[in-house]
Amino acid sequence: MSRILISIYLCLTILFGCGETKTERDIETQESRPSLVLGLIPERNIFKQLDRYEPLATYLSEKIGADVKLKVLTRYGNLIDNFASAGLDGAFFGSFTYTLAHAKLGVEAIARPETAGGVSTYYGLIFVRKDSDIKSVQDMKGKSFVFVDRATTAGYLLPLAFFKAHRIENYKTFFKETYFSGTHEDAIYDVLNKKAEIGAAKNTVFARLAAADSRVKDELVILARSPEVPENGLAVRNDLDHAIRNKLQEALLNMQNESQGIQVLKDLGAMRFIETTDSDYANVYKYAKQIGLDLTTYQYQNE
Repeated sequence: MSRILISIYLCLTILFGCGETKTERDIETQESRPSLVLGLIPERNIFKQLDRYEPLATYLSEKIGADVKLKVLTRYGNLIDNFASAGLDGAFFGSFTYTLAHAKLGVEAIARPETAGGVSTYYGLIFVRKDSDIKSVQDMKGKSFVFVDRATTAGYLLPLAFFKAHRIENYKTFFKETYFSGTHEDAIYDVLNKKAEIGAAKNTVFARLAAADSRVKDELVILARSPEVPENGLAVRNDLDHAIRNKLQEALLNMQNESQGIQVLKDLGAMRFIETTDSDYANVYKYAKQIGLDLTTYQYQNE
């Protein structure tokens, strides 16, 4: 009996000892696992943005061996203002926000999503209500105009290029009122709900809202559209560890080759990610130059 009790005691000691060692190893592994913080622009409200990108963060965490965390900024320009202080390693930048961050912070583009039909770009729209008397640029004089944010392409840079092309030198005196809505969705709904008479936003958000709300399609009309610029893409800090950077880019570029990746892409509304470099933003740099904008000194805070 004594031998049996001793044997049981030894077995339990070994069993619990092994369990404790395993737990310690798990903790050590978790603690040694690097983290990667990615910023998101407020294209939608914070909760919708997180819901859209969290499956991607989980997927990337598994693929690159790092804890990928998301941080939604309340304004487009906050990505630049708070990039270092918020501890960001990268962000999904809008095209104008990227060129500003590249000029001011040196971030480098690595990938962007491509939707059905091989589309990886978007363009800006200027729109009014169908029952409005605004049919041309001349009709806009003395009206109210809603922009999105001074750090957006479709919501500010491209409208400025449009004004320049139509010899509107000072939009603040040309329009009765101008203001910034903060998001593309709000700009569209502000015109729809008659808070503003004219608005600017990106076509992809306009199309998504039109599919969900028939009023957008039935009550708004597009007066002008801009040339295309790259869709929101991921850019990382230029001193990010090359091994992590390469793993991150490789994971994004190969998502469409496995079932889990395909589902995550579906949540994003994408078919795949494609490789992206600074040269893809040539149109954005062109528009900035046309309106005499210096990206290194540009003040992107809303007024």
